[in-house]
Amino acid sequence: MNNKKQPNNTKTKSLKTRWNKLSKLTKIFIIAFIIIILLILQAYALAYWYQKKHSSEPLTYGVTFIPRYARYYDLDPKDTFLALRDDLGFKRFRLVSYWDEIEKQPGQYDFSELDWQFEKVNEVGGKVSLAIGLRQPRWPECHAPSWVKAEDQDQWYPELKNYMQAVLERYKDNPALDSYQLENEYFLGVFGECKHFGIERERLIDEFAFVKAIDPNTPVIISLSNNYLGIPVGQPRPDQFGVSVYKRVWDETITKRYFEYPFPSWWYTWRAALTEIFTGKDSMLHELQAEPWSPGGVKEASLAEQDKSMNAQRLKERIQYGEATGFRDIDLWGGEWWYWRKTMQNDPSLWEAVRQETQGKL
Repeated sequence: MNNKKQPNNTKTKSLKTRWNKLSKLTKIFIIAFIIIILLILQAYALAYWYQKKHSSEPLTYGVTFIPRYARYYDLDPKDTFLALRDDLGFKRFRLVSYWDEIEKQPGQYDFSELDWQFEKVNEVGGKVSLAIGLRQPRWPECHAPSWVKAEDQDQWYPELKNYMQAVLERYKDNPALDSYQLENEYFLGVFGECKHFGIERERLIDEFAFVKAIDPNTPVIISLSNNYLGIPVGQPRPDQFGVSVYKRVWDETITKRYFEYPFPSWWYTWRAALTEIFTGKDSMLHELQAEPWSPGGVKEASLAEQDKSMNAQRLKERIQYGEATGFRDIDLWGGEWWYWRKTMQNDPSLWEAVRQETQGKL
């Protein structure tokens, strides 16, 4: 028996001897390498679990639509919306309720434009995810009316809740309403002109409770910024988390050049898996980059410059990348730009790329 065990003992001693001969730095490097491999393996395993868990759910695409952004491109918002609906076939729209557009004077509401959008979605039996609150998609993010005094929260916050209540009461029973998105990427303090309004968690908790008290039946999405850090275990606990995914952007701060995030698609799935494990809530891709991120405004950039961060081929690859994350609800970002390139720049390549990649998934 002792003779049979001797070879294994010899091997063990040999390994220990080799290990002891290694320098301290080499040992640290090996241990760090093993830890990294184990972290990657567990991340990939969790991503695989998340994808398998949700694989039976239907895959559907939606699109964000913002009339103000269509006007930025000198487009007619109604024509743009109808083209997205009727030509490309979108039935799910992420719409906005900008405070500064609907309540230009205190207590005077003009819902006509948003009413029209809801009407057109209802005509095709579609669904709406409605952005609500102060911070909503597109620069400057915080869309407060000019009469709001940002430095005085005791004044503007009650006014904001009055406005939110008007929005909720108007659309909560609308057949098209599928979800609310409360305060777009609320904790992303480095982006947008929102510094005077603050990003206290207590306000988000209060707004969430406020929405649920008025409309307890409609799911509420709270969105996380691109490549967010940590796991959103704090309150409030929404019905679903929204994740934004940007891949190629212009770095204005340091390098002054285009930067492509190196993360594989399963990076986002892993984060969604951790979120679901710790919160019990799944995630959706509420904002998939499908337009350029150019120095200066997109419209002001040349077409060649726009193509450096998004052209037809990149757009196809981006949609495929979004699908590879395993998220089952994916909202594309940039429909107004595709239509501008098609109608104003005589370039239908982006429009057709979206048609090709979303066919049968709308």
